[in-house]
Amino acid sequence: MHNHPAQAAQKVKLLVLDADGVLTDGGLYYDPDGRIIKRFNVQDGLGLKLAMAAGLEVAVITGLNSGAVETRVKELGINDYFSGSTHKMPFIRQLSREKNLLFSQMAYLGDDWVDAGPMQCVGLPMAVANAQPEIRKLAAWTSTQRGGHGAVRQAVRFILQAQGRLEQEWRKWVQKHA
Repeated sequence: MHNHPAQAAQKVKLLVLDADGVLTDGGLYYDPDGRIIKRFNVQDGLGLKLAMAAGLEVAVITGLNSGAVETRVKELGINDYFSGSTHKMPFIRQLSREKNLLFSQMAYLGDDWVDAGPMQCVGLPMAVANAQPEIRKLAAWTSTQRGGHGAVRQAVRFILQAQGRLEQEWRKWVQKHA
């Protein structure tokens, strides 16, 4: 189905992420008061900041409503955040319209059946290593890392590498932080 993920990645201007199982490990940790606590990966976070600094736009679409995810997304400076609906295609269409982008200019990183719609229409469908088999089958690219354990950073690296910008971003980073 997808022969050349690196070729598709060259066109990507927007990376859309699922949250639970992608930005997080998919676990629902409950505190003694019954509130859900989520775990995020700091390397994923830095990767997203690097992606945005390199001019790649980032959006998050999640089926669950979670204060933890909303806080993390805001903390990372991601403005396009949609939550509380397992029907994700309306948000993909909205992002396409608002940002004047073709679906072929979008990448989507998912892990479960709720991600099937977007993955079937974007130019670069991506899956985390521990995604459901049907989702891995839809993916043009699959990380070697599990969701919440560096898969987002790998996806960002793959896109920037395909666009010939990874080395340049690394040099900029080293200069800035020398």
